[in-house]
Amino acid sequence: MSDFVHDGWSLYIAIITVVSLLACAVFLKMLSTQKLAKGEQPGTTGHAWDELEEYNNPLPRWWMWLFYITIVFSFVYLILYPGLGSWGGYLGWSSTGQYRDEQKQAAATFGPIVDRFLKQDVIAVAADAEAREIGQRLFLNYCAQCHGSDAGGSRGYPNLRDGDWLYGGTPEAIRATIVDGRNGVMPPLGAALGSSEDVRDTVHYVLSLAGRTHDGLRAQRGKVKYATACVACHGADGKGNQQLGAPNLTDDIWLHGGTEAAITETIVKGRMNQMPAHKDFLDEGKIHLLTAYVLGISGQGRK
Repeated sequence: MSDFVHDGWSLYIAIITVVSLLACAVFLKMLSTQKLAKGEQPGTTGHAWDELEEYNNPLPRWWMWLFYITIVFSFVYLILYPGLGSWGGYLGWSSTGQYRDEQKQAAATFGPIVDRFLKQDVIAVAADAEAREIGQRLFLNYCAQCHGSDAGGSRGYPNLRDGDWLYGGTPEAIRATIVDGRNGVMPPLGAALGSSEDVRDTVHYVLSLAGRTHDGLRAQRGKVKYATACVACHGADGKGNQQLGAPNLTDDIWLHGGTEAAITETIVKGRMNQMPAHKDFLDEGKIHLLTAYVLGISGQGRK
């Protein structure tokens, strides 16, 4: 694809664009100057259906001039705005520039409000009604696509209201998640556990940890397999490790589903989850407000 960033392609695109517009004008001129001799009837295009024939009449004047106006408008637009290859337009407009201008205007309008909250402790901000409203709007803009507008999450996307945290629910941990993102990896363990029966035994032991219906004999055998392949991340008691992002298997909260089939799929195929970093497009004030909002909806920041 590096071949397509050469300066020659910009010139090529510009020429094709201009030639296409001129060709439209010439073609329109040719079709709008047809003249008939006195008394002569226009011919047909040869298309006929149910005794209806398509005549080769000149274009209506209003339509023709509207088309000419469109062509002229296109040339004016391409002179003023980007569109001819790498030509940036006489006005120098760009979507990036407009976005930055809007950001500056927003910062001038809302900056003092955000700065006021930035000086406060996260716990205090989480308890402030005005801050919660601002945080909710930020959440709907930047987080709702994955976690839902109600922050209830969905399969593969954590519920932020239940107080269950893979990486910890302290203000510092929540902020770190927003700023740097997270990469959660559960390696596939099907081969390490052995046969499909060994996998199933392990699944039933995991079900027993969460207090779900399980086969006691299988769970007893699966405990041995668990101690071999799973204990390093999830711990001997199955309560996980927030430093690694390893889930607590005893709380019956399942990111990818808690059925036997879902757990089997997780063990055999593994899981890969990513929370993108937001530090490149959120300033410190927005991060502070989002941290407080997430803390508040989980119930930890309310007074």
